[in-house]
Amino acid sequence: MNPRYPWPDEHLIKAAQDGDVTSLTIVVTESQPHVRKFALSLCASPQDAEDAAQEALIILYRKIGTLRATGALASWMFRIVRNECLRQVRLLVSRSEEVSAAPEAPAEPSAEDAVLRGLEAERVAAAVSALPRDQRQVLIMRDIQGLPGRTVARSLGLSSTAMKSRLHRARATLRRSLEVAGPPVEGDTRP
Repeated sequence: MNPRYPWPDEHLIKAAQDGDVTSLTIVVTESQPHVRKFALSLCASPQDAEDAAQEALIILYRKIGTLRATGALASWMFRIVRNECLRQVRLLVSRSEEVSAAPEAPAEPSAEDAVLRGLEAERVAAAVSALPRDQRQVLIMRDIQGLPGRTVARSLGLSSTAMKSRLHRARATLRRSLEVAGPPVEGDTRP
């Protein structure tokens, strides 16, 4: 915990849950530095982190009444930010799949194919979000967003060689992670 920016105390959170607008505003304001820090550590880029932090703070504002234990605010916000970052990765993965789809592909995939593709996208998104931040950034920028290598290197402040090395490590780590998890099995109904 950062002593300069403490989390809101439990009395303030309880007042916010009870509908006190002033307390709610203070809870959101005091949570903001922590939420931004979570987002920067989990998301691929500062822009994605800013979007995730804003979305998490909106959720906090709207749904603080659903928080069960006032002492669990930090873990609740971390889960919200993590889920928002995962959602952004899923969107990027699905967009890149749409762009790379062949024009001769069937217009309507079967329901089973759609479910399997969705499960695979979830698995890949979770594996990407589990990468270390430096690897996640370069992988998303290069492989998912399709940015040129020089652009990725320049925006991350890396040499081209360092960017390629980091990308190679990210791909290898992702590959190992997906191999360990194994491919989804048709007909498997386990969660």
